[in-house]
Amino acid sequence: MTETEQAVALPGEPAFAAASAVFNLAAPVRPAAAVTVRTVEQVRAALRHAERAGQWVRVHTTGHASSSARPMDDTLLIRTEPAGPVEVDPVARTARIPAGTRWGEVVEAAAKYGLAAPHGSSPTVGVVGYLLRGGISFYGRRAGLAVNSVRAVELVTPDGEFHRVSAGADPELFWALRGGGGGLGVVTAIELGLFPAARVVTGAAFWPASHGPELLNRWLRWSRSAPEAVTTAFRVMNLPNVPEIPPALTAGPVVCLAGVVLSPTDGDRATAERRAADLLGPLRAIAEPVLDTWCTTTPPAVVRTHMDPTDPVPVLGDHLLLSDLGEDGAGAFLRVLGEGSGSPLVNAELRQLGGALAVPDPAGGALSHLDAAFAFTAGGLAVDPGTTAAIRAHCAEARAALAPWDTGRTAPTLVERLDQPQRHLSAAAVERVDAVRRRVDPSGRLRHDVPPGASALH
Repeated sequence: MTETEQAVALPGEPAFAAASAVFNLAAPVRPAAAVTVRTVEQVRAALRHAERAGQWVRVHTTGHASSSARPMDDTLLIRTEPAGPVEVDPVARTARIPAGTRWGEVVEAAAKYGLAAPHGSSPTVGVVGYLLRGGISFYGRRAGLAVNSVRAVELVTPDGEFHRVSAGADPELFWALRGGGGGLGVVTAIELGLFPAARVVTGAAFWPASHGPELLNRWLRWSRSAPEAVTTAFRVMNLPNVPEIPPALTAGPVVCLAGVVLSPTDGDRATAERRAADLLGPLRAIAEPVLDTWCTTTPPAVVRTHMDPTDPVPVLGDHLLLSDLGEDGAGAFLRVLGEGSGSPLVNAELRQLGGALAVPDPAGGALSHLDAAFAFTAGGLAVDPGTTAAIRAHCAEARAALAPWDTGRTAPTLVERLDQPQRHLSAAAVERVDAVRRRVDPSGRLRHDVPPGASALH
């Protein structure tokens, strides 16, 4: 038995706890065994172990998506950790990112060269899972779905073979990896395209929830002709009274407008600031924010714009992709989630889509765009059975209220529960990805790593 194979751990062992730890404390995972890997050889050893033990194989890094994962009975869970640093090529505007890397490291590495990546809203989210499930960044309306920026993927397939796939090397596997739902191998690195980002105007403004109706309708009107360089989110928040949150935000429900305006070069700064003023000026005229952090700054600040928690928390929530809401939709949203609704949800959000996010990429993969106006996400802190039940009930109420605008599609990175309706691929795309799965994983070793609706092989 090699050193790597000895590292496969069982429940109760410290290495098992480290490898199976998840960010969402409300959704712990319980595999039969777990192992942390950093290299191609360690991945191969883990796959050999699973084959000998007759175990399924699952892969994760941080466990942010554990609430949407299938049960892990009879499963070896592989946790990836980076084998080295992020390598940026400033001339080609690319970054090679080892699996297991978190977005914070990528953001800092790219910023040294005046570049940025279509990263997630938290510096602690793992890069690979976010990218290959699509990825909606605060640059999304300009850059498109994050997965469209993937230039190459390095992975080990279940037979132990190492592949580096791209548009010119096994293009069908490369197509399936980009948004196909997984179950194709253990990714060890990704090459990602970057884009110029000299400055950003970013931040969040907060108002008492009593101003929600006027603010939301004004924001919705602005969103219909918004420039693609601007990506925003409208949020209703019931924030807990904890020391790290300003008291002005915990006295009662607040509404928030957060986002980013991109300035690719220093010469674009004035235009970016004008676009931010066009957005924020009319909202600030409705009422003075109780807190307003919008400012011109550098791209690394964007990972703090959404104020995602950096420590593990117990979260339960829901997600829909919505068509344009109009006044009726805005009213339905605030009726179940705004002031006076009794919502127990810490956050209920409308993420602005459109722009490049809505445009199919001719060179893209299985998922290359989202045909929706907004992404609805909602979540609460499931700290005990009572709050868990209240959150579930209120999410169901919100889902029913927003049903007239539900597109029936979902964005994989935003799905909050395994049992929620979810669909991001057409039937033809599912069939095409399944053909690739049959080729690279004929025994179905990784088939349980695929979410509902993304495969017909279950």
